[in-house]
Amino acid sequence: MTMSRGAGASVVEKAKLAREAALKLASAPTAEKDNALLRIADALDKNRAQILAANKKDIELASSLVRDGKMSKALFYRLILDDAKIDEMIKSVKDVAKLEDPVGKTLSAIEMDKDLELFQVSCPIGVIGVIFEARPDALVQISALCLKTGNAVLLKGGSEARNSNEALFEVISKASSEGDGIPEGWIQLLETREEVSEMLTLNEYIDLIVPRGSNQLVKFIQDNTSIMVLGHSEGICHVYVDQDADVDMALDISYDAKVQYPAVCNAAETLLVDSAIAREFLPRMVEWYLKAGVEIRACPKTLELLKGKKEIKPASEEDWHTEYNDLIISIKVVDGVDDAIKHINHYGSGHTDAIITENKKTALKFMQFVDSSSVMHNASTRFSDGFRYGKGAEVGISTYKVHARGPVGLEGLVIYKYLLVGKGHIVAPYIGPGAKEFTHRRLPKHFFF
Repeated sequence: MTMSRGAGASVVEKAKLAREAALKLASAPTAEKDNALLRIADALDKNRAQILAANKKDIELASSLVRDGKMSKALFYRLILDDAKIDEMIKSVKDVAKLEDPVGKTLSAIEMDKDLELFQVSCPIGVIGVIFEARPDALVQISALCLKTGNAVLLKGGSEARNSNEALFEVISKASSEGDGIPEGWIQLLETREEVSEMLTLNEYIDLIVPRGSNQLVKFIQDNTSIMVLGHSEGICHVYVDQDADVDMALDISYDAKVQYPAVCNAAETLLVDSAIAREFLPRMVEWYLKAGVEIRACPKTLELLKGKKEIKPASEEDWHTEYNDLIISIKVVDGVDDAIKHINHYGSGHTDAIITENKKTALKFMQFVDSSSVMHNASTRFSDGFRYGKGAEVGISTYKVHARGPVGLEGLVIYKYLLVGKGHIVAPYIGPGAKEFTHRRLPKHFFF
């Protein structure tokens, strides 16, 4: 198959095809899924020229949007593909193939009574709709994870990456279906904003929506669908430099968290500094940021400490709520770890936050009381990532507290079902006077089939 099944079809037809495929893909053998992933990795390598040529068209169109002020530089940089990015895609797909299949695992087993046994077994969610902005490499990560977990997927990338997404979709669709065991139609591509609106109404075919993008995108999705939504609203990440921090370490981590790649959701947006170390730390840190071209927006205490630095702007209340995705950082001096925790839990988005300190007691307090999906001690927020967490890739990062939280890899794309095995058992003997009691005895995690 290239794009025959689903090509030119309506959104409803694509969703139906995906539902049909999902029912078959749910029982696909692990070996067949892994072989398909390896074919995809090989096809990405063989079709580099086609992929890069498509991406070049997107870059040319996006460049004019940046010049006209209609696209941010941060979004533009996310769009760019090169050989190194394709190498990363290939490695990501191969890494997913190496991971243990999460489908069909017995999570728990109990004997309800003699010869009446209940098994909780992992299974795919079904059909997943994923809406993402800019980054075409996200299409590859999402597709690989959905295939490994036996889920069909409807993909809608940003219009700025349309040519890249179409090229990647065609490569993945064709390569995955060349062998046995992988049904046609398991992957579908949507192209217009109108199709997204229609997709959000298809709760009879689609089981989960995953939005990857701006707060506005996530809110729009949440407000316009009855389908379950898994995602994060914003990436307002913090680094807190404690009074017991190693200053050189704090400089390195604070710099990396902001500057290494500012256009992503796990980059630091606010730096919090304990007042006890601010005078020693801030002048050096600010100098590093300014040399890297970082715009600084500071609280009154920071401005007072650095009053010779005319480049620094006063921070507004809005800054503490803002995900910049750019070389901009807000800085605030706080009175110890409790003040830092209070600020983060009030202004943060529950994504990723870090503390730099040599005091283990303080670190433990921070890690226990900061209410975020990932909390770091003496490490950059940039580590909050599915690939770096050993998940092979991620379909997105969830700041929700149901089903999956943090970088969502394979385990976040499976659910479970209960399988009850008896020998002619009926409920009547377990009800009323003299009712038979259940044994509820734990069994080894096996399944007899």
